[in-house]
Amino acid sequence: MITSRVFAGRRYAVLGLARSGLATVEALIASGAGVTAWDDREEARDDAMALGADIGNPLDIDLVGFAGVVVSPGVPLNRHPIAVHAREAHVPVIGDIELFAEAGGDLPPHKVVGITGTNGKSTVTALVTHMLEAAGVPALMGGNIGLPILSRDPLPGGGVYVLELSSYQIDLSHSLACDIAVLTNLSPDHLDRYDGFAGYTASKARLFSLQHRDQVAIVAVDDDPSKMIASRVNHRLHRVSGKDIDPADQARWPALQGPHNAQNAVCAIAVCRVLGLNDEQIERGLATYKSLPHRMELVGEADGVRWFNDSKATNAASAAPALAAFPPAPDQRLHWIAGGKAKGDGLAACRPWFGHVKRAYLIGEAMAPFAAEIGDAIPVERSGDLATAVRQAAAAARPGDIVLLSPACASFDQFSDYEQRGDAFRALVQALGA
Repeated sequence: MITSRVFAGRRYAVLGLARSGLATVEALIASGAGVTAWDDREEARDDAMALGADIGNPLDIDLVGFAGVVVSPGVPLNRHPIAVHAREAHVPVIGDIELFAEAGGDLPPHKVVGITGTNGKSTVTALVTHMLEAAGVPALMGGNIGLPILSRDPLPGGGVYVLELSSYQIDLSHSLACDIAVLTNLSPDHLDRYDGFAGYTASKARLFSLQHRDQVAIVAVDDDPSKMIASRVNHRLHRVSGKDIDPADQARWPALQGPHNAQNAVCAIAVCRVLGLNDEQIERGLATYKSLPHRMELVGEADGVRWFNDSKATNAASAAPALAAFPPAPDQRLHWIAGGKAKGDGLAACRPWFGHVKRAYLIGEAMAPFAAEIGDAIPVERSGDLATAVRQAAAAARPGDIVLLSPACASFDQFSDYEQRGDAFRALVQALGA
């Protein structure tokens, strides 16, 4: 695990004891810190106690003198009382990424790449990590993807930590100065946690304000909000665009098809060039990359029909590139499974690509409002649930067709998370014999 002498003798409160919370407790205690931990689940409290933590709710104790309150990114600081309680005690509310940043001085010499954006950040994080590893550079991905960063063994000297950073994780960081910071794109999301889109945008922009003047910012300027952020960066800046990618080049990268992946690729290429990879190493990494689970993942093919799992598309802006990736052709029709728990942004971002869709199969709480929004633009099946949608799509598809789960919604009405939804889709497709 990652430990540091800077934590020794300090006291921290840890609120939330899922994977990252327990990893934080273990790393802090191993570093010589005292920890008071809390979770509403008794079994999680027992796990923390077994690691050596005291058990107590940070809301019920005097926090004066604590070095920090470490919270899960899922804690809504705009509504949760811990924010006020910690502020009154003059104690910072932080996350595990901040602890990683503070521990950096005790790690072997390394670089940190931080990747944020509304969509594409997971793919860019995984792609950069893959390209570095394929070139023989020690690399580790973490943050909003993979295992908790503090639970990982430190990289050897010359290694690169590649961090996917949500806006929440940026909010909880104060000393994270990324050697390379990346913004993939910006569109409205998580507005329940911010003062409108402007507040969400400011959170993303903060990643660059934490950098030092000799560090590098990479911004994909394919949307106006990202262009605005780029215009305010006053240190080393690389502007990139998905339009910079030659379609002939992209055709050589099987897992990176579609305009959204052109943007992902150009961001990753820019990062790897700054880190010193040559063109041959970059091309090899792009050509051998395999897509992430639940992100345009081919999960089955039978009778000439291909089935794609894009369950990670939890908003319309994320689903739109998936629709764009499958233009209609005489031997290809697109069947689109969408719906779930709507985030309030509707399907406006998808509307330019409605012409690619032969039929939509709608599920979950969003079924009726999505059907009303689509109107007569696309034939619609009100499937209700995922199993019914898969069965109906299988009956309608013919050789050459694509069936795409790209929900444009959160999953919480019928599933615990987008991963469970994607796993269920994969199992249903495999049960068809695909």
